[in-house]
Amino acid sequence: MSVPMAYIGVIVVWTTTPLAIQWSGAGPGFLFGVASRMSIAAVLALLIVALFGKGMRWDKQARRAYLAAGIGIYLAMLSVYWSAQYIPSGWISVVFGLSPLITGLFAYLWLGERNITPTQLIGMLLGVSGLLVMFGSSADMSSGVFYGMCAILFGVTMHSGSAVMVKQINADIPAIVQTAGGLLVATPLFDMTWYLFDGVWPVDLPLKASASILYLAIFGSVLGFALYYFVLKRLAATQVALITLITPVGALLLGHLIQNEPLSLTIVFGTALILCGLALYQIGALRLAKLQRMQLAAGE
Repeated sequence: MSVPMAYIGVIVVWTTTPLAIQWSGAGPGFLFGVASRMSIAAVLALLIVALFGKGMRWDKQARRAYLAAGIGIYLAMLSVYWSAQYIPSGWISVVFGLSPLITGLFAYLWLGERNITPTQLIGMLLGVSGLLVMFGSSADMSSGVFYGMCAILFGVTMHSGSAVMVKQINADIPAIVQTAGGLLVATPLFDMTWYLFDGVWPVDLPLKASASILYLAIFGSVLGFALYYFVLKRLAATQVALITLITPVGALLLGHLIQNEPLSLTIVFGTALILCGLALYQIGALRLAKLQRMQLAAGE
């Protein structure tokens, strides 16, 4: 698969995922929704690995990569599913749009990928300003919405940290194997969490919820994670995080059109600030990369 096609695939999956997450928990509860999704996804991923003859790697470096991915999946997705009970689905994608900023900071600290330029700092400030606007809007609604925003912010931090750790470990594992390994770590944690805090098998599983769980298991987990790790392996961590510059707009419009989710001027303004901040951040990153290439060429 080409990198551009995989990149587009991640955008489509991430745009539709927030709404599907809300639907998957309608009836059976969010813990059953995420646990069943990950359980199905883990089985599918292992089957694909077996069918294509890739085989799982179990050396120390591979186990470290699985652990880094799995912990990130568990903490990020648990936060997302919990918060989806309280906030509009589009907001999930908007706050996750901050991941390039957080990923860039982690990549700077752990990977030394690039320095942070003044343009990038301005972008970070705009992104934080947009987040504050979103938090202000949530505070006007209810405490549940505010805490949901906090949970999403925690989730995106864990997601970004996990991506950079996988990049740092650099285990050179095929994308589907990396996905299966991460799900093998995350799935028992999700199942244990469901058992301890819920543990009740749903008597009636609505069609919308069951269809959403299957969609999330196949596309949101196996295909989505495989494509994500595929591009993560071939691009810089900050380039991969640029995906979230595109998905918030699509997710907001999708939630508004399908579920009539609120799309006030305040929300639009906060989203615009975040996206402008992300754009400035990436412009600064591109300029820095170009300068570094020129300096390298001059040195040769």
